Amino acid sequence: MSAPATARLLPGKPVADEILADVATRSAALRARGITPSLATLLVGDDDASAGYIRIKQQQAAALGFASPHEHLPASATQAEVQRVITTWNDDPAVHGMLVQYPIPGHLDYNAALQSMDPDKDVDGLHPVNMGRLALGIPGPLPCTPAGIEALLAYYDIPVAGREVVILGRGATLGRPLAMLLAQKRPTADAAVTVVHTGVKDWARYTRRADILIAAAGVPGIIQPEHVKPGAVVVGGGVRYEGRRILPDVDESCAAVAGAITPRVGGVGPTTVAMLFRNVVTAAERANP
Repeated sequence: MSAPATARLLPGKPVADEILADVATRSAALRARGITPSLATLLVGDDDASAGYIRIKQQQAAALGFASPHEHLPASATQAEVQRVITTWNDDPAVHGMLVQYPIPGHLDYNAALQSMDPDKDVDGLHPVNMGRLALGIPGPLPCTPAGIEALLAYYDIPVAGREVVILGRGATLGRPLAMLLAQKRPTADAAVTVVHTGVKDWARYTRRADILIAAAGVPGIIQPEHVKPGAVVVGGGVRYEGRRILPDVDESCAAVAGAITPRVGGVGPTTVAMLFRNVVTAAERANP
């Protein structure tokens, strides 16, 4: 019989609700000035999961009073057709943020599409210019999942400054930008951050000493109880999908060892979406001082 879960749960929804309430207030202030925040989305192909994610974003946009222009290209679309849509939105002052729903068909170059965006309209915060801004501490759109994790830790009053944070995973969308974010001098960051990955021999030697362990490997079940320091805070950032089933990096049995842990479902997902909309409203404010 497995040990009973003892860890404090850290659900993302209350965090996201607080962020989105602020976004709604700021959106209303912009609309009072005749400015409607706008998130433009591009879907290429007919992947059901991707179409579902776009619908969720459009519904959230409507709830916040945002405009949500959308383009849907066939799976046979060319790079030039994708570029045409991005260029149109780059040139449209009424569009404040845009995203190309990932993944896109294999014959297309997602990175080329990303790099052709106006960096100030890149709401995923993944444009090379925005990564550079993050590295230098210059204001700009932040990668949504890392920013959401920092907000989640702050919401639950989990001390980060001066503590040892270990991130398992070095990906461009989570591990690397999160390391930069949590190392910055700020009350909700300012940590000693170590990044390890599955290519590091005995990576568990690092995770077992972490005050805050963040899984960002995208390897289902890679974090087991024996990899966690007793009483540590464990955040599951990495997932894979099997159809619509979520396969998280952190095994649920880790709750018997951790002091606090994100739930299997509803952890960093809601905060990621909330941060996307915060990036949009911030972009609209910057474009209309």
